[in-house]
Amino acid sequence: MAENLYPVVNLPTLIPPGQVDQEQVYKQSVAFDYDTGDFVLDGANKMVLASGKDTYIQWCLKQCVTERFTKLAYSNSVGVEIQEGIKSVTDVNGVESIIQRTVTEALMVNPITEYVRDFEFQWDGSDSLNVKFVVKGKPWVEDISLLVSY
Repeated sequence: MAENLYPVVNLPTLIPPGQVDQEQVYKQSVAFDYDTGDFVLDGANKMVLASGKDTYIQWCLKQCVTERFTKLAYSNSVGVEIQEGIKSVTDVNGVESIIQRTVTEALMVNPITEYVRDFEFQWDGSDSLNVKFVVKGKPWVEDISLLVSY
């Protein structure tokens, strides 16, 4: 006859409220190369996995280059509203202010984003603009510097 009538079950370790589990927050995904506009492939022509931190950076870049309300597959919280904002402004400072506001709002949608700041604008003629800024995810100590071209 069995000696133990009551089974013993090991319970998982619980995370205290307010503490974020890094493995849950930053999940791996497929790596994407924005320069080529395609997924990163290895020598065997298989997709390469990006780390959780790289996936978060890819999400930030995707948010910044997607115009809001233009893709039916995306929810209303995806993307920036740059085209509509630029139509109503004629000076450079106004355009920079709109880009700073809409990029900050788009990235702060994610509860993992702690802050977005230190915007730098570099105009290349009147057609193109490079925007450099800093993003910080809550579990990380270091800031991430991103560059987006419009």
